[in-house]
Amino acid sequence: MKIGVIGSGIVGRVLATAFLKEGYTVMLGTRNLSKEEVLQWQNENAGGLLGSFQETAQFGEIIILAVGGLVVEDAISLAGKEHFFGKVVIDSTNPIAGVPPENGVLKFFTTLEDSLMERIQKLLPDAGVVKAFNSVGNAFMYRPNFPGGPPTMFICGNDEQAKKTVTELLTAFGWETEDMGKVEAARAIEPLCVLWCIPGAIRNQWTHAFKLLKL
Repeated sequence: MKIGVIGSGIVGRVLATAFLKEGYTVMLGTRNLSKEEVLQWQNENAGGLLGSFQETAQFGEIIILAVGGLVVEDAISLAGKEHFFGKVVIDSTNPIAGVPPENGVLKFFTTLEDSLMERIQKLLPDAGVVKAFNSVGNAFMYRPNFPGGPPTMFICGNDEQAKKTVTELLTAFGWETEDMGKVEAARAIEPLCVLWCIPGAIRNQWTHAFKLLKL
């Protein structure tokens, strides 16, 4: 299966490498094909492909959105909305505003009655958008190893088959998955990013993940 990762920052590169390790054919999409970090990624990952956002969206059977929340709509436009039709789209973005945190608390440009994922799904009505990878640091996105066992990845989305596909991927990546329902649940999942970042911002503690405990 072909994976297209749109965004060549650290999250995009980490996820692209993870999918390569799982045996997928991967293209990393970037705005700048000559960027040093991108060329280094390709040199370090045999078989990894590079392309523009449009080429990556055309290439991927599953597409990962791994750009900053402020630019994701622009990235989708550059990629071409038509290239997302009928595909599973993993949304790893967060609606982080371009202003400094307040006492370690990130600020969002969305409200409690809105989410970035909902905006993305409206832009891509014929794609199966699934929220995932937004509530943990990039160092733990693949094969997280915690004393308490596999952490929990909270997902949501309107397409049940797409969520099943993403759950299978997350299991292979070493995660437990909890399906929180339809796209509106992203209003609760996206703020987990804020909570995850607070220990890092106030205590420089970045080595944690969430886990849902059940009776």
